[in-house]
Amino acid sequence: MDDVPLPYQVTQARDETADTVTLTLAPTGTGLLAPFTPGRYALVHALGVGRIPVPVSRIDRHELALTIRSAEAVSAALCALRPGGRVGLRGPFGTGWELDRAAGQDLLVVADGLGPAPLRPLVLDALAAPQLYGHLNVLVGARTPDDILYAQQTHAWSAAHGPPHCAVTVECPGPAWEGPVGAVTALLDGARFEPANTTAYVCGPVETVRAAARALLGHGLPAERIRVALDGFPDGDAGHDERARPEDVLLSRNGGPVVGWDQVESPSSPAGPGT
Repeated sequence: MDDVPLPYQVTQARDETADTVTLTLAPTGTGLLAPFTPGRYALVHALGVGRIPVPVSRIDRHELALTIRSAEAVSAALCALRPGGRVGLRGPFGTGWELDRAAGQDLLVVADGLGPAPLRPLVLDALAAPQLYGHLNVLVGARTPDDILYAQQTHAWSAAHGPPHCAVTVECPGPAWEGPVGAVTALLDGARFEPANTTAYVCGPVETVRAAARALLGHGLPAERIRVALDGFPDGDAGHDERARPEDVLLSRNGGPVVGWDQVESPSSPAGPGT
């Protein structure tokens, strides 16, 4: 893979929450990146500032959308971009959700925090080919109602009563919130799926990923059909911490790509697929 980032231009910048922006990017040169698939990520270069890995949140041929939360200098610089702004991109990196392996099965999407961003392309692909899958469930968690990513689309899915079956919960409701309150795992009881014929896709903070995976095991899903990823890309420090749990080490060493929970829960598991 070429180490030189390719030039891309911002064609749209959409504020999702107070600190999170979705940038739509189009190539400006003759070079094109290899096709992305849901779950893979790009290295995004903020010119003159630095680079960070960001999973794609929408794929439209060579046009990509990236949803970024302002957390440090590079992400803040990217969130400040507006149409006409330029970035450099490399990729794709990481492992994908591998939706094609779930043909004929029910799909269970569990997303918390920034988790809806890497999972959004998978949901859109499944909606575009409903004949290939059974029930599609999208369960979303957020800290507050104002922190819900893609709120307009998510609420529209919830109001339409499917497909997909969509439910949203928050941990800290405001006075106007009328939906569920609590952890996203509490929404599993209302989802429509047959455990013996379901693949689950989980993305969120490590605590949510761990809790959701173990809840899904309790519902009867086999570990190899629970696909997980973090909603951020850790720097690998957990891999050098003797107090770290096996799942922390594995997810950190993978740098954020998708793995099966059967790889995570085994302390002797290898670091998983590379880029």
